[in-house]
Amino acid sequence: MSTSNTVGCAVHRVTMCDLADLEGQVLAGSSRVLISQQRIDTFADATNDHQWIHVDPVRAAQGPFGTTIAHGYLTLSLAVELFWGILEVTDSVQVINYGLNKVRFPAPVPVDSEVGATATVLSVDPVPGGHQLTVKLTFDVAGIDRPVCVCEMILRYFGDSPDSTTNGTNETNGGGNA
Repeated sequence: MSTSNTVGCAVHRVTMCDLADLEGQVLAGSSRVLISQQRIDTFADATNDHQWIHVDPVRAAQGPFGTTIAHGYLTLSLAVELFWGILEVTDSVQVINYGLNKVRFPAPVPVDSEVGATATVLSVDPVPGGHQLTVKLTFDVAGIDRPVCVCEMILRYFGDSPDSTTNGTNETNGGGNA
């Protein structure tokens, strides 16, 4: 286990027993995801959000950002993909995306940008059959001084055979697998 405050590997691999040691650690080095116009348009179709700032390159060129920008929720939707490239819990048999505490979009994501993320493990708490991690994800784009998204994501990692119908709190899972 690293003793520095920043772990600089693309995928940090730990076991369930090591999760508590991650509290307070900054896990750096996700891969980058290209935000193409096609990806923005596909997201617009999926969410029925066709605001011109996202889908009309001609009009957006005259707008405040000089180009189309990604939907904030498109950026947020990268959380799982980017986080899987940051942390792998090798002996977890199930991961539940339990939700979000706070989400902010401090800066826009221009089309053709590459988004990456770092993760800070804010807390690790025991839950029946596993651990709950609260992770601050900070999304960035090269050349933009501010983060493009900051969120607190809550994940539950379960070991050996968790009850597949609950998420550790006697609540119905409802398909919340990450």
